[in-house]
Amino acid sequence: MATAKIVYASMTGNTEEIADVVAEALENLDIDVETVECTQADPEDFEDVDLCIVATYTYGDGDLPDEIVDFFEELAEINLSGKIFGTCGSGDTFYDEFCKSVDDFTARFIETGATQGADSVKVDLAVEEEDIQKLEAFAKELASKL
Repeated sequence: MATAKIVYASMTGNTEEIADVVAEALENLDIDVETVECTQADPEDFEDVDLCIVATYTYGDGDLPDEIVDFFEELAEINLSGKIFGTCGSGDTFYDEFCKSVDDFTARFIETGATQGADSVKVDLAVEEEDIQKLEAFAKELASKL
């Protein structure tokens, strides 16, 4: 059975909900999923799964959340060649750098040698029905690359 790990950072619960939607969609595609809050995760954990997913919010005007900075920095130190990754998250379109942390993680995963399995999904604040559909399509696209 294919496996996935979702590492997330969430302050208000919006990004945790995004991670939960993706996890449920992957489970419905017969993928074994583990969802872990970023302070409880280690980038090396991605070496043991088929799909590597990060869901993060963007803090302020384009900043990584404090709680995921260490994970982000340590991710640069591992080789994920042959792995499929996906990134998603929440932000606020009020800011110029909407969901920049999602883009930062995409770039970091590419540096590790992993292959992007689906376009990133960016959610403005809370998850709505349209976002759920995009996240489910994101999960399906990732699964199709296995």
